[in-house]
Amino acid sequence: MLKKVILVLLVLIAGVFIGKFIFSSGQQTALPSPNKLYRNSDTLAGSSLERPSVFNGEIHEVKNGSSIQKAVKKAKPGDLIRVFPGTYKETVYVDKDDISFQGIIVDGKWPVLDGSKELNDAFLYSGNGIQIENFKIINYKGNGIMGQAGNNFVLRHNWIIDAGVYGIFPQFGKNGLISHNILTGIEDAAIYVGMCDHIDVVHNEVFGNVAGIEIENSRHCLVENNLAYDNTGGILAFITPGLPIKTTYDVIIRNNFVSRNNHENFGAPGSIVSGIPPGTGILVMAADDVIIEDNIITENDNAGIIITDFQNGGAEASNDPDSEPNPDRIVILDNFMAENGNNPVGELKALMMTQLSTNGPDILAIGGGTGSSILNREKYRTWGLSGFGAPDIQDTKAIRSLLLDKPAAPKEISKKELGEMTYYGICSGCHAYDIRLIGVPTQVIQMIYKDNPEGLVAYINKPKNLRDDYPEMPPQDYLSEEAKMAVAEYILSLKK
Repeated sequence: MLKKVILVLLVLIAGVFIGKFIFSSGQQTALPSPNKLYRNSDTLAGSSLERPSVFNGEIHEVKNGSSIQKAVKKAKPGDLIRVFPGTYKETVYVDKDDISFQGIIVDGKWPVLDGSKELNDAFLYSGNGIQIENFKIINYKGNGIMGQAGNNFVLRHNWIIDAGVYGIFPQFGKNGLISHNILTGIEDAAIYVGMCDHIDVVHNEVFGNVAGIEIENSRHCLVENNLAYDNTGGILAFITPGLPIKTTYDVIIRNNFVSRNNHENFGAPGSIVSGIPPGTGILVMAADDVIIEDNIITENDNAGIIITDFQNGGAEASNDPDSEPNPDRIVILDNFMAENGNNPVGELKALMMTQLSTNGPDILAIGGGTGSSILNREKYRTWGLSGFGAPDIQDTKAIRSLLLDKPAAPKEISKKELGEMTYYGICSGCHAYDIRLIGVPTQVIQMIYKDNPEGLVAYINKPKNLRDDYPEMPPQDYLSEEAKMAVAEYILSLKK
């Protein structure tokens, strides 16, 4: 009993420390010099995201009652947009490079982006070198902060509550930092790194979501010093079949608090996360070369760590023969694990009953996969790890970050790529090709708008709910005309 009390105190102390560190960093009335914007975090020191010491851009100030989007239209690459406390009911669309957004917090009052459950996204960027910090984002239907193909981004010190499907969602990006954010009430993933490379996800607090942190179809990602609790699943690294990038590998999950992730699953029916069983601490599905090290993993009712393939993880591997379905070369190093598996559910509960046990394991491996290993396996209650060998490494201390040493080259996007990225970033969460998700299948859209991309663009601008068995789609009129036509043409040309 004493051990359990100590564990709970450790988690609570960590939460207070992280929350204090996140919020105290923004409590200021004196405005920092733009030269300091990229120099107030140890994570950035010496990295490719550290900006030059001389600021040569223009500062645009946005105050309550005015528009952030109007400031974006005036801004040029290298400029800073400062947003003062107030409530801003808008979508901020950024298709320029090197634009920085800094919320100014005065006497505890934040700049608030409020979607009123009418708007889809708060920030939607496709530019390179974007920084967004110190904003409170609430009540959106789609995403808090979403990036499409922008490289060298910094998303930090934001507070995102009930922002729809995803809280922070960079996609097709390279070389990005997601740090010191607090996110809750997200119906899919609070932090969702999708089809990206070289991303650090550090010092965030995620709670009360379906998934806390997801690394999906992404490579070279560090997930460190985060607090993930009271989600359905705490931290996930996996492959979703059917996406343009087919792999997830080189992921380090290190020094995180992963505790009490027992929240009921309120994900959209048909989505992959809707299949996550409550009580999942860390889940690895079909990802390769994942290292799990020095985490405190406690009181997750189903299991502390689950390692699975497509078949046992609920993914439809048959829809994508190019996605390899097994988790290979998973390395489990020292972790502190206690009080996991006390109330297993579903298939795991049935599996434990066959072993005459009412408890689930600290670590479960089920399905295929080769080359995996575990250090000091006697420390844990395990199931299915008979094929795991001894690891070749003891720790990853030599790896401080997985960011690039030099900035990634700005991504140039062709019209076809723009259509593809817009589809997978905005449309595919609700529209699968030939199965029902939240919206009608893409195949049905193709039949309705065959040879008529202009008609589909008109619908994207102003949807009409023509079917009682599907919810009304929110308008996507904030997209550029080029993006809307590109995605319409991509949808109508898409084949299974």
